[in-house]
Amino acid sequence: MFLLLLVPSFPSVESQSCLPFDTLTGVDPPPGQCPTENDSDCCAQGATYAIFLCSPPVSSQTPATLRINSFEEGNDGGGPSACDNQYHSDGDLAVALSTGWFNKNSRYMRYITIYGNGQSVRAMVVDECDSTMGCDGDHGYQPPCSSDVVDASRAVWDALGVPESDWGELNVLWSDS
Repeated sequence: MFLLLLVPSFPSVESQSCLPFDTLTGVDPPPGQCPTENDSDCCAQGATYAIFLCSPPVSSQTPATLRINSFEEGNDGGGPSACDNQYHSDGDLAVALSTGWFNKNSRYMRYITIYGNGQSVRAMVVDECDSTMGCDGDHGYQPPCSSDVVDASRAVWDALGVPESDWGELNVLWSDS
């Protein structure tokens, strides 16, 4: 009987997932239009990319994929920030969240705490990592983000103590601060 009481208190794996809404067909970027710093991917003609309207539910320790991203003009972050229409320095503790977590600007200029590599860091949400669109000039001809991304500046990676040779992607946890 005790076991029956515990089972309903844990959400199912399925309820914690976010399934693709649709797909987008990639186009090749015009020459020189896809920034490739930080090993960014460029869209490919005819490739199929999943788009998401949601992200997994947020908890006190939400699993995510941390990716390196530049928020400086002309770099792999695309256009100016969705929050303030400005660019941000790679030295700022700045992040972009997948569309579902960005939640229609509800985390605009708010802080999250990221836990990874045995460290934690508080960073400001300055942008959306668009999970609904991509492969166009507004998105630096990069594919849409997956549903579970926290794009982070160099300063965030530094604060987590991750050696630069390991920058790229890292499994982390995050929470609202």
